Amino acid sequence: MRKSYQSSVVTLPQHAENLLAQGYRLALVAAHIDEAGPRVVYLFTSGPPDSRVELNIRLDPDRPEVPTLAHLSFSAGRFEREMRDLFGIVPQGHPLPRRLVRHFHWPRGWYPMRPDAGPPPAFGEQEGPYPFLEVEGAGVYEIPVGPVHAGLIEPGHFRFSVVGETILKLKARLWFVHKGIEELFQGRTVAAGLPLAERISGDTAVGHTLAYCLAVEEATGIEVPPEAQRARAMLLELERIHNHVADLGMLCNDAGHSILNAHAQRVREQLLRLNKEITGHRLLRGGVVPGGAALRALPDPDRLKAIGADIREITDLALGHSTVHDRFTGTAILSTDAARTIGCLGYVARASGISDDARATHPFTAYDARLAVPVHDSGDVLARFLIRAEEIETSLALIEHFAVGLAAPRAMLAAQPSAGAGPGTGVGLAEGWRGTIATRVELAPDGTLTRVKPVDPSFFNWPALPVALADTIVPDFPLTNKSFNLSYAGNDL
Repeated sequence: MRKSYQSSVVTLPQHAENLLAQGYRLALVAAHIDEAGPRVVYLFTSGPPDSRVELNIRLDPDRPEVPTLAHLSFSAGRFEREMRDLFGIVPQGHPLPRRLVRHFHWPRGWYPMRPDAGPPPAFGEQEGPYPFLEVEGAGVYEIPVGPVHAGLIEPGHFRFSVVGETILKLKARLWFVHKGIEELFQGRTVAAGLPLAERISGDTAVGHTLAYCLAVEEATGIEVPPEAQRARAMLLELERIHNHVADLGMLCNDAGHSILNAHAQRVREQLLRLNKEITGHRLLRGGVVPGGAALRALPDPDRLKAIGADIREITDLALGHSTVHDRFTGTAILSTDAARTIGCLGYVARASGISDDARATHPFTAYDARLAVPVHDSGDVLARFLIRAEEIETSLALIEHFAVGLAAPRAMLAAQPSAGAGPGTGVGLAEGWRGTIATRVELAPDGTLTRVKPVDPSFFNWPALPVALADTIVPDFPLTNKSFNLSYAGNDL
């Protein structure tokens, strides 16, 4: 159930504090600039039962300002900095008011999400160096890494302050691939927005598309057929497995066991080929569509059982190898308190003792006892490895369960609602393979998209990486980074 309330800049902090005290989390902050001027929507979520509360704040067009919530919520502070960079809405009293999204060569005073922004002006010279906190003392030195990296990973800059091999502080600088996704949605039809949703983070096509479609369906009043909901749930687990398998292998590779990585990638290739049979695309694009789902085939249960046995053997060999097990154990610990304060989601949170999972808190279809959400509390690389391995077991059981009664090839679509049906705004929450994805949409009277705000779990989890790396050693960075495996594209919208 979603409730929406009007608030004001005066009452916002108290309303937010009350919701957070009741166990809600801040899932999303979306700025808008419409004919009446600027406004901001704060989405708080909780569950079970599935509960969503929106606070809507109308701002002064001449002085678009909001009181900061950074003292109440770490993630709120980051949403506010993002909002200032893109919309020019100022969070009054923010403890860290410098830029977040806009790099220092972006022109001062140009806010790309404002309707009067115009085309991008020429980028200028840097406004001084990026304000990395310098660590001083005997023997302290810095190691800059990136933003260009070897291999295929996306760009990000990491600045290590180090004594010997021990990391005193790490600062991650992102937003090198900011691509204006939110503005690209504006003015599109719902159907034309679908390819954008599928590409927000390429390895999370199902998760982001599902959150987008759930939001659109709430906004339009569409009732998705039960069999389509089951098909969506099945596709969500197929996406989870092929990503988790790849991570299991690459974690072994970073611990020096390349043979296990080769076998894990062999299994992932089998899953990608299965994906193409099911939806026509190796990353499962085209399977989730507004109003339903489309399947070309169903997964063969015997084939999935064989894949499951293969994955279990790889996992057992990894955990049974003393070098791998020892390298994982106690490395890059993220405590439960730190994960909760930062607002971590997904396997990062569950490896640190936080059991939140949108499939349980915000289910879009009926899950039963097969949804076993694994939780570990050691918060180290080993815990993040184990969470993935155990989630694969859960996903295999759920795929088998949800496939029962489905037929393929088949498109399962809802009847289109009459014109004007639905509230015109909607929120979608889906447990992507990295964690909970939140998407909020607003529609014009003609049904086109006026605003789409997606939030990838990586936005919440990136700040936890430097925390986990404190007091570890530099050679543990690749292993730790892979154990988090955060999306640059999903963060850098």
